[in-house]
Amino acid sequence: NHSATHLLDQALREVLGEHVEQKGSLVTPESLRFDFSHFQKVTDKEIREIEHLVNARIRANIPLKEYRNIPIAEAKELGAIALFGEKYGDEVRVIQFDSSVEFCGGTHVPATGSIGMVKIVSESSVAAGIRRIEAFTGGKVESLLDTIQDTFINLKSLFNNAPDLSVVVRKCIEENTGLKKQVESFIKEKQSILTQHLLDNVQEINGIKVIKFCGLMPSESIKDIAFRLHKEITKNLFFVAGSTDAGKPILTVMLSDNLVSDGIDAGKLVKEAAKLIQGSGGGKPHFATAGGKYTDGLLSAVNKVIELANISEIRSID
Repeated sequence: NHSATHLLDQALREVLGEHVEQKGSLVTPESLRFDFSHFQKVTDKEIREIEHLVNARIRANIPLKEYRNIPIAEAKELGAIALFGEKYGDEVRVIQFDSSVEFCGGTHVPATGSIGMVKIVSESSVAAGIRRIEAFTGGKVESLLDTIQDTFINLKSLFNNAPDLSVVVRKCIEENTGLKKQVESFIKEKQSILTQHLLDNVQEINGIKVIKFCGLMPSESIKDIAFRLHKEITKNLFFVAGSTDAGKPILTVMLSDNLVSDGIDAGKLVKEAAKLIQGSGGGKPHFATAGGKYTDGLLSAVNKVIELANISEIRSID
């Protein structure tokens, strides 16, 4: 893989430009990491071109030419590339694979064919003006290709082995988007119906308009209903809901501003009542929520909120 970094460095210069300089590297028996100077993200098209250049030179099985202990002036005449910031003596070692010529003291393959294949798996930024490429080599590439092929086969089987998987997937995404819009429309309609039902069944206790709800309802829907009620009933609103969303209990309290001014705090009510659903929560004085684990404790938690606010004997609205 040390040899693979030399081929990669050469390909980067050819595709991206001569400004490319190695800034660091890491090699393992199955992979490599190469940091280099470049001013922008390497595009997918450029990545593919770089890969193709490297793998073409691997297939060409270019033999290693090694120059040991040659004068540095002679090495420069060969066109050898030095690492930026590296200090060299009067004599150096040069590694050459055809047009790839670099100063190097590392271990190399006798010919590029021994590398097998290189597959770039990621490209990222590690610092300003420094990019990083990570790649697999040899047998690791084969394992990666096996995984990709297995995944592709499994995906095709999910779509009845459609000949053009991208067309089918795109169609499913479009259908899913359409269904989501229908569901959103249905939910909004249900929210409007439930909001009106709650408004029609307001109970007034000591001048306070109390609304209590218990049932299955997504948390976002309950929140939306709470704010709708807050907009409709601007004074003396006391709304408490115990809802279940994806099997989890949620407690919601919404108060009108004047009740907050009178000293009632939705956050404190929710925090205390949430203990009955084995949860915790809080929020602002006028609106607060809590989530928990014990769904069977929802009704008790709702009643606890009312009790803590000194409101009693309130009929539940389903």
